[in-house]
Amino acid sequence: MLAIRLDKELERELDLLVKNRGSNRSAVVREAIIRYLEDDEDLQLAKKSLSDMKSSKPLQQVRKELGLDN
Repeated sequence: MLAIRLDKELERELDLLVKNRGSNRSAVVREAIIRYLEDDEDLQLAKKSLSDMKSSKPLQQVRKELGLDN
């Protein structure tokens, strides 16, 4: 179980969202946490990919090596 404290404004926004979705606080917060964790995982993978790409060659160099540029 997890208990969190929200300021009044955030709590009001959460309650409006819950009402509009016909859901409950737990379900909405659970979904938000899952999305956050998935987004964070995607961000970490993107950062790793970008880091791996830094050792690659620029497109212009590859084109020249392949004889695509005169």
